[in-house]
Amino acid sequence: MQKNTTDPWEWGKYTNSVQAVEIKEPQGTLYCSGQVAIDANGQPVASDMKTQLELTIQNLEHLIGEAGYEPGGIVRLNVYTTSTQEFFTICVPTYQAWIQKHGIKQATSMLEVKGLFGGLTVELEATVVR
Repeated sequence: MQKNTTDPWEWGKYTNSVQAVEIKEPQGTLYCSGQVAIDANGQPVASDMKTQLELTIQNLEHLIGEAGYEPGGIVRLNVYTTSTQEFFTICVPTYQAWIQKHGIKQATSMLEVKGLFGGLTVELEATVVR
């Protein structure tokens, strides 16, 4: 796989994403359903948003690994949250650390939604390539 990113604006270097990702000759593409803070029994973990994000990331990493992919192959990451203000205030350090840990360079959309399943506050939806 060859991965090329495009981010033509100067301000782009300060974001947690790039404006476009091009993949040439992928060996596979994994489209992940939105992952949330659900425990091993399928029950929502309704705690603070930061704790939910940490469990959501763990669940997404587990899903990606079980499918034989790696988090570094994420090329599209959609973030759904019930409060963008709370996400940027509380969750950005955790989110940025995770992105940097895996060297992820992804196209991203963030949407504030009215609600999520089970009173949850954050959901991550990814497309992964290898």
